[in-house]
Amino acid sequence: MKLAVIGAGSTYTPELVSGLSRERERVPLDELVLHDIDAERREVVGGLAQRMLERQGYGGRLTLTGELAEALDGADFVLIQIRVGGQEARLRDETIPLACGCIGQETTGAGGLAKALRTVPVVLDIAAEARERAAGGAWIVDFTNPVGIVTRALLDAGHRAIGLCNVAIGFQRAIAGSLGVEPERVFVDQVGLNHLTWIRAVQLDGRDMLDEVLADHMDAAAGQAALPPELIRELGAIPSYYLRYFYTEDERLAELREEKPRAQVVAEIERELLDMYRDPGLTEKPALLERRGGAFYSEAATQLVAALASDSGEPQVVDVRNGGALPGLAPDDVVELPARIGREGAEPLPQAPLAPELLGLVQHVAAYERLAAEAAVTGDRELAARALLAHPLVGQWPRSRELLERMLDAEVRA
Repeated sequence: MKLAVIGAGSTYTPELVSGLSRERERVPLDELVLHDIDAERREVVGGLAQRMLERQGYGGRLTLTGELAEALDGADFVLIQIRVGGQEARLRDETIPLACGCIGQETTGAGGLAKALRTVPVVLDIAAEARERAAGGAWIVDFTNPVGIVTRALLDAGHRAIGLCNVAIGFQRAIAGSLGVEPERVFVDQVGLNHLTWIRAVQLDGRDMLDEVLADHMDAAAGQAALPPELIRELGAIPSYYLRYFYTEDERLAELREEKPRAQVVAEIERELLDMYRDPGLTEKPALLERRGGAFYSEAATQLVAALASDSGEPQVVDVRNGGALPGLAPDDVVELPARIGREGAEPLPQAPLAPELLGLVQHVAAYERLAAEAAVTGDRELAARALLAHPLVGQWPRSRELLERMLDAEVRA
């Protein structure tokens, strides 16, 4: 079995490598390929990965390459975790909307559209080459944000792809900690769109514990969601922390205007991490990596790959076509919800209808994602303008036009 990681110069990669090594029984890799176009990051991150694998007794082959063809040839799994334009592009995504009076965030709102327009064509090019070079039946697992839009573009192009986010596993680990149980005993029934989900059930050994969690551990749940306890009680569900941009938009906008941009914070952390990774004595991921964000992403990734490889049929929260699983959305919308994972992919589990106050927001953002994906594929400026107009965090015609012009001009100048 061969697994290729595209964008392996990411500081996340050591965590992913560690997870894959732990799952060696279910994911018996003969070859792990770490690909990145940045030679320095590839060698630094790859060097730490090599030391970690040696320490963990990995018996397969590790390949570091900047050649996409070499990475993809014969691969059974292709994990894509790229950031087109790096942290500099993220900084634009976070700051340009703020100047227009909108939320500045790299995946939500106008910043998310800018990232999608920049990222989707590159991911589709990678996927097209994978179609030619990878093993028959190979799976693309996408971690590249905005995951919902990128996954939709991959599926629209006919690729065998599943999107994955770390929000569900983060909540699972936090709730398990509150309950004092092993994470494997807890399953969060998280439903919606990528970065727009709500937990409507928390199963402990198959028994729904949501009421108990909200009654006895509300402070922890509210802290994880970064939203007021009163709102969570009113909803009767635990929102993703990305919903703070919608439910407390004015407050969050004011905070973002005062805060140091997250892109700058992450860039500083990455520089420090890369310096650590250069230490030949380092053979495990440093604690600083937890401040990078993306907690437990390696566990989510390895669990998904393991379930696909072993045909386990276990339920996991992933990003897939809706089909008819979530009422109120189109069959071709890409949703984030529990699905059974096996060799043939992810089968979405049927869901109860969303409450009206949840469904309305989901439908609103799903319309935006449909337009955004098409705009990213076609390069159509009018579609991009309509996507911004459709987004609930933008929504006004003069502002949407100004935002689009500023974002596109910044991309040209970059």
